[in-house]
Amino acid sequence: MEVLKVSSRSVPNSVAGAIAAVIREQGEVEVQAVGAGAVNQAVKACAVARGYLAPVGIDMITVPAFASIVIDDEERTGIKLICTVR
Repeated sequence: MEVLKVSSRSVPNSVAGAIAAVIREQGEVEVQAVGAGAVNQAVKACAVARGYLAPVGIDMITVPAFASIVIDDEERTGIKLICTVR
């Protein structure tokens, strides 16, 4: 499964386009975010991507979960949003 990493400075529409492209190609994608700002941008991107895919008949769902992510040799807890086709 492809992993997209989102930061607080990510543009939700751009991330949404990437999510939609991977969903069309592979049927699922994992979006990772660490921190409140990054999680906010990731959730917005998932909502926008769902809107991009709905007109072509793809019903995307998002399942949130915790993820252990290593950043600069330090383990942090983040959120992963698993996006898949229903």
